[in-house]
Amino acid sequence: MMMLFTVLVIALVVLVPDFYIYFTFLHHQPLLWRVLWWFPLFFLVAMLLAQGLGWGYSFPLRAFFLMLTCVVLPKFLFALVSLVGKLIGLAYAPAFRVGNGLAGILALLTFAACLYGALYGWKKLVYNEQTLTFNNLPAAFQGYKVIQISDLHVGTYAQEPDHFQKMVQLINEQDPDLVVFTGDIVNSSPAELEPFTEILKGIRAKDGVLSVVGNHDYCTYGVGASPKEKEQMFQRVVAYEKSFGWQVLMNENKVIRRGNDSIAILGVENVGRPPFPSKGDLKKAQNGLSDQCFKILLSHDPTHWRRETLPDTNIPLQLSGHTHAMQFKVLGWSPSSLTYTEWGGLYEENGQKLFISTGAGGNVPFRVGAWPEIVVLNLSGK
Repeated sequence: MMMLFTVLVIALVVLVPDFYIYFTFLHHQPLLWRVLWWFPLFFLVAMLLAQGLGWGYSFPLRAFFLMLTCVVLPKFLFALVSLVGKLIGLAYAPAFRVGNGLAGILALLTFAACLYGALYGWKKLVYNEQTLTFNNLPAAFQGYKVIQISDLHVGTYAQEPDHFQKMVQLINEQDPDLVVFTGDIVNSSPAELEPFTEILKGIRAKDGVLSVVGNHDYCTYGVGASPKEKEQMFQRVVAYEKSFGWQVLMNENKVIRRGNDSIAILGVENVGRPPFPSKGDLKKAQNGLSDQCFKILLSHDPTHWRRETLPDTNIPLQLSGHTHAMQFKVLGWSPSSLTYTEWGGLYEENGQKLFISTGAGGNVPFRVGAWPEIVVLNLSGK
């Protein structure tokens, strides 16, 4: 049902502006211009078919998203503003011309922003520094610095290895106590990790690097592999992370001690709704821990917080990723807000906190506003 709704929304956003602009401005133009006008639509359909038939993961997805953002979105905004001007023009004739002018300016600005996002925005690494305060943080962990990275999707950066080299350098410059990775290190195959092995081994933290797996790490997005082959690919992804010196928490926990004080980092496998795999076991991840222990949960999908963490536990902090803020944010708004109740940044309810990283990478080479981020979390006690 959700897939059908998504297809209908995309069809509406793509087709309605095309027909409006064609019959309002172009239907009297020479044949060549009229034919060229429909090229983006046919290209979008071709890329969707290529993706569905398994003719590669990367290029069809990239091409589809580039066309959607740099062509379809500006056309949609132009048509929307122009149509409003046309309707007002029924009562005040000059409004149609003014509306078309404003529509053209908005479309050009949108095109420029999206082009920047496609060429540079997806490589624009930034720090996102937060101070998180808790009533029950053990005294020895006052000022404890946790760096969170998420959703690397390294296959997208096969031709841009410097992106992750810079990420590692920026992480190490912060001299963190702990680095955590909250899932989706690949797009669809463990082979994507080979060029980045030595780079990712370079991350340094006093208490090491802890990680969990995300939906993409199960390698279910490739076409043609059997369930057994996908399981083998998943195990290879986990093995790669371990070879970096990372500890992968598979429904388990690690206790970190400072003198007589301690905190526990819990990690679960992906917990999600279809079509995403759901293999996490939060109860198992808490084995051996007391209710009074200060816990931080690593769980890739942020919907886990409201479905289980909030109602069933007293875990004070969950760290997640997954949404990417759909790699687009303007004036604090992201289309992710249409799909997720919590989609990026810090949320708090009943004294429990959720922080969602919008990712240090991305599964398509595009970002506007929701720049790739390294999250620096400074823990503080009251």
